[in-house]
Amino acid sequence: MTTSPLVSARDLAARLGAGGPVTLLDVRYQTGVADGRPAYLAGHVPGSVYVDVDEDLAAPPAGPGEPGGRHPLPSTEVFEKAMRRAGVWADRPVVVYDDWGGRAASRAWWLLRYHGHRDVRVLDGGWAAWLDAGGATETGEVTPEPGDFEADPGHLPVVDTEDVPQVEVLVDARAHERYAGEHEPIDPVAGHVPGAVNVPTNENLGPDGRFKHADELRRTYAAVGAVAGADVAAYCGSGVTACHDILAMAVARVPAALWAGSWSDWVSDRTRPIDPPVDPPVDPPVEPPA
Repeated sequence: MTTSPLVSARDLAARLGAGGPVTLLDVRYQTGVADGRPAYLAGHVPGSVYVDVDEDLAAPPAGPGEPGGRHPLPSTEVFEKAMRRAGVWADRPVVVYDDWGGRAASRAWWLLRYHGHRDVRVLDGGWAAWLDAGGATETGEVTPEPGDFEADPGHLPVVDTEDVPQVEVLVDARAHERYAGEHEPIDPVAGHVPGAVNVPTNENLGPDGRFKHADELRRTYAAVGAVAGADVAAYCGSGVTACHDILAMAVARVPAALWAGSWSDWVSDRTRPIDPPVDPPVDPPVEPPA
């Protein structure tokens, strides 16, 4: 495979047709959809194994007012077990895909790269691109031979919540209306981190659902100051779709860190500043004891 973090459906089909060993991970997930397994069971790329974002690619969410956010990074132990169970081998290429423009698959890509796997690709255009290319499909569950992957965290940069104000270029990957504080369907507070710039994930994709060319992506991110050599980090609501912006920047050869806690972690502490500003919450009056 090429050095790009993406692989086309045509190139993947050719590799599979030639008998090249590839571990295929189906990471179908969308915000508001509890489980992508039914879609996986109804049809998937032959040999692919279903990976659950909530169970395999995240730790349990933090409680209200607690730090960590809605999709904290999984522990090394949990992630390693999940990847071995999915048939991930250290010396075998991995291709991940979803049906959400790569937004969930990019989380799996990032975690595997962060934990030291050297050959991971996202199927450009995902499940739809595979079908459009006439790729074969199969139904039902796939149970692979367990892999030997050893998770070694720290191979990609991360930024902690307390260090966010020092980031030079902080990219918010959420839809513009959420960034602008006009609409917030998930988290308890609307808005964005002061100073953050907005590159919604849909700006990474063309009309066909595939990632735009590297040059076009490079221009998109340069327009907000995210260029090679700058201190760049990305966030979203909970650290999942931020990986999509990081993947797009990787295509454009712009290294960027992940802020895994993201907005859901930021607003867990109501003393942190937000933009646009809102009045601080008022606690209800406490009734005197009878």
